[in-house]
Amino acid sequence: MRQYIVQKGDTLQRIAAKYGLAKEQLITGNPWAGQQPYLLPGQLIYLPASLRRRYVIQEGDSPESIAQTFHFQPAALEEVNPGMSIYTFPIGKTIALPPSEPKFIIRLAGEYGPQELDLDLDKLTAQYPIIECHTIGASVMGKPLHAVKIGVGQKQLHVNAALHANEWITSPCLLRFLEIYASALTKGRLIQGVDPNEWYNQFTLWLVPMANPDGVELVQEGVLPDHRYYDQLIEWNGGREDFRRWKANIHGVDLGDQFPAHWEEEVNRRGKTTPSPQDYAGVAPLCEPEAEAIARHTIQTSPERALSLHSQGQEIYWNYRGYEPAISEQMAIRLGQASGYRPVKLQGSDAGYKDWYIQHFRRPGFTVEIGRGINPLPIEDFEDLCVEVSSVMTAFMSLD
Repeated sequence: MRQYIVQKGDTLQRIAAKYGLAKEQLITGNPWAGQQPYLLPGQLIYLPASLRRRYVIQEGDSPESIAQTFHFQPAALEEVNPGMSIYTFPIGKTIALPPSEPKFIIRLAGEYGPQELDLDLDKLTAQYPIIECHTIGASVMGKPLHAVKIGVGQKQLHVNAALHANEWITSPCLLRFLEIYASALTKGRLIQGVDPNEWYNQFTLWLVPMANPDGVELVQEGVLPDHRYYDQLIEWNGGREDFRRWKANIHGVDLGDQFPAHWEEEVNRRGKTTPSPQDYAGVAPLCEPEAEAIARHTIQTSPERALSLHSQGQEIYWNYRGYEPAISEQMAIRLGQASGYRPVKLQGSDAGYKDWYIQHFRRPGFTVEIGRGINPLPIEDFEDLCVEVSSVMTAFMSLD
């Protein structure tokens, strides 16, 4: 077996994706790795042989037809089948198939964290000059808070994702929609029967794809003793080294309870007075840099409507204490019809982004809970979640 030395930021999913393996193969070859919450730098991983796809050549097959069916270039067949010529293609011969070429820039090769986000934003802006990437602030640990812009319309729209750390899968789902939008504009294609040029000319869409990058990294990679907040984080997490259920930022403040919308009542309802994996609202509204940056950017852009992506539950929340305009419920119904999600009139919740947006602007605002299960939702659900989020976003862009 080949050997691999774990580096900072490595996870079983990321290593498996890098070497064309399944996570389960790595655990089979390294049983100890399935018994600890995170890999640690310096640990030695044994890499089993990659299990390539096999195919038996059928009558009428050609390199081109097989390559088209399985999504790769015909010349790649020779690379993974040493000694084979694509000019001799005998029926009944078993051949290895190369990996399929990716259809999208935005895809999952393991967990999706701040580093993957930065790389993908560079790729998207290089591929599609109509996409602009701005920095609207920094996290507690100094990571950039990105705001991505597409469109030239006078009306502004806002969507954010991953306010909660263990809901990180909302980030790549949102960026997949952005890629679909930009690609359709560039290639002159429709999106679910809608001409995206209408959106582009009418709206300027702002996306904050990862509002809590420090928390996302903590959930995915854990924390080592050299971390600035190591002792506090372990204490706040109840002595546990597994942070996969963590929702808060690196200060232990729940960004979903950080906005000035009946904040004091939310504090009393939650009953949390110290940093915690979730539900601690901090010492004051917008005391955390991530929440402050999003609120400031929202005020600067003054969007016509706003949406915050969370997971899980397949529900859409559209109201807040009667501050919402009358049209909000009908808009939520349209979002639900597009996605199959259930519009819900929510009671007994304050201090969220949607709550503050509706109260401050008196405009339609929505929280959309994508998928079903336990957070973090499994990576295997990603493609289905992308379809759901794209349906929600298509409807959101088409509201009038």
